[in-house]
Amino acid sequence: MKKILEVKNLSVSFNTYNGEVQAVRNVSFDLFEGETLAIVGESGSGKSVTSKSLLRLNPVETTMLKHGQILYNGKDILTCREQEIRAIRGAEISMIFQDPLTALNPTMTIGSQIAESIKKHTALRGNQITERVIELLKLVGINEADKRYKQYPHQFSGGMRQRIVIAMALACEPRIIIADEPTTALDVSIQAQILELLKNIQKKMNLSIIFITHDLGVVAKMADRVAVMYAGKIIEIGLVDEIFYHCQHPYTQGLLAAMPNPDIETDTLYAIPGTPPNLLHPPNGDAFAARNKQALKIDFLEEPPMFKVSDTHYAATWLLHEQAPKMIPIHQQLAQAECNEREKAPVFDTTNPFLSLNGVKQHFKLDKNTINKAVDGITFDIYKGEIFGLVGESGCGKSTTGRSIIGLNLITAGDIHIDGRNINEAKTRQEKLAFNRKVQMIFQDPYSSLNPRMKIADIIAEGLAIHGVPKSEWKTKIYELLSIVGLTKEYANRYPHELSGGQRQRIGIARALAVEPELIIADEPISALDVSIQAQIVNLLKKLQKERGLTYLFIAHDLSMVKYISNRIGVMHRGKIVELAESQELYDHPIHPYTKALLSAIPLPDPKLERERERIIFNEVEYNATNRESESFTEVRPGHFVMLTEEELTQYHQAISESILQ
Repeated sequence: MKKILEVKNLSVSFNTYNGEVQAVRNVSFDLFEGETLAIVGESGSGKSVTSKSLLRLNPVETTMLKHGQILYNGKDILTCREQEIRAIRGAEISMIFQDPLTALNPTMTIGSQIAESIKKHTALRGNQITERVIELLKLVGINEADKRYKQYPHQFSGGMRQRIVIAMALACEPRIIIADEPTTALDVSIQAQILELLKNIQKKMNLSIIFITHDLGVVAKMADRVAVMYAGKIIEIGLVDEIFYHCQHPYTQGLLAAMPNPDIETDTLYAIPGTPPNLLHPPNGDAFAARNKQALKIDFLEEPPMFKVSDTHYAATWLLHEQAPKMIPIHQQLAQAECNEREKAPVFDTTNPFLSLNGVKQHFKLDKNTINKAVDGITFDIYKGEIFGLVGESGCGKSTTGRSIIGLNLITAGDIHIDGRNINEAKTRQEKLAFNRKVQMIFQDPYSSLNPRMKIADIIAEGLAIHGVPKSEWKTKIYELLSIVGLTKEYANRYPHELSGGQRQRIGIARALAVEPELIIADEPISALDVSIQAQIVNLLKKLQKERGLTYLFIAHDLSMVKYISNRIGVMHRGKIVELAESQELYDHPIHPYTKALLSAIPLPDPKLERERERIIFNEVEYNATNRESESFTEVRPGHFVMLTEEELTQYHQAISESILQ
């Protein structure tokens, strides 16, 4: 294959108040024509800085290019004049950014935004540009493109905005696209659509793609080759099958082990111990040594070279040295541990549910004639000590359900009982305080839910003060809570901005635990976190649940993680629960077409499976065209409920009878 881009010994640092941060350290890789190279790693590993360096998009004021070359078409991008680099940006190398809302100008129509680069880099003018914009919008799957190109970004959903950003990137038919976490904020079904769209466009246009992500399921689906970054360096690179089935570096093994695989039952996720090093002062030797239980003495003294595993596979670990001891890979160790010990399924008291929703509706009036039925008559129970997962796409009503339970929204109709008490009956301040002590919430974004002006100790102490805990007990209680969530007491005097995303989420959990609640509503608590940090947080939630007998409502759109953590799962669609069953039962025997579509969209961390899988598309128009007036929530298997019409129920029973006869 022909090389289209060469990166040689790239080192990039940033000037900060604290000193020089060595963000990218001696990174080298090639990109070939028509291939997808995935760059993976935790936050702060240098992935985005590397990708932005390819187009010189890092801030000029603070960026220090230490050394290196980025060769494209025989030119070194790093030494090009500003005029030359502008001619390359958008026309030959384009970028798809992580957050489509911040990448789009809210004051301009999407048509005029896509037209900008067409005007700059092509000879098209007037109606030709309009025709090209409409053609691009159709290419990325936006219906009624001839009308919608006049609309503004706020008039599109998150998935549609991401499609518009892709259309902008494709406007001038570039040779290379850099996709920086383009699906992180999207639901699994929208994510699957965007990934398939990128693959189809790549085939049509023979594009080369650099795909930056921390989701190894996405990598398995998209990549031809994979580069794994850690502490500013590429520590392993190879073909996608080599990385997934024969990875050599302990960090790569840890990343793969931290991913929940819905096809494999497990009681605990592997969590990489410790945190990445501070790149103000990179450690001597192998940067991963301090987190590696298999580290050798030489790992702390000397940096490993890139050892050749095959013609296409290289890894920087001393474990590949001919004199190194042979180690059992982490995923094999975990498999052996799973065989030795499996937890028994918990038994719940199903006669007295701790949380009970009956016909709950939450309607919002948008204007005189429009009502948004965010939650439209849902009924379910959660038992004491149970983890109940609630899943569905954005806008299905799952977060609204959580907010209604905690009382942030006043419900339109129905009843919510917690521990046998109707929450609407709590009138006095004392009754409301008693309710708030029983129920706490962990929010999706730990940064926006923590006051940036308050120290961590004060944030945790708020709940203690409200619920009348004597001030003399605060310090001991705060230190105890920090210890419970895996942080030292030194964190009490820090501010939220001094913490990583995972640490901030731990503070959110500590704050929720401060008043010793019985029910915790966790609203997308891991969606913004890296794979390894997700594993730490989920393991912590499960550990706390066992130790304290907590009950959880776990709201998320990541079905693989929900399946791992939950005892039962409810699937929401358009304000209604359409299927409810035990987690393994739901995964093994999905019945509702929406559930089947969601499950088929989960990216699995297995390239061979991903190549063979076919995605099921949920046809909403066809589904709504059937007469749904007769639908009801029916128990079709023990503990397995599905929203079916009478006709669908008859068809289901016929299918079961036919399968038994066969």
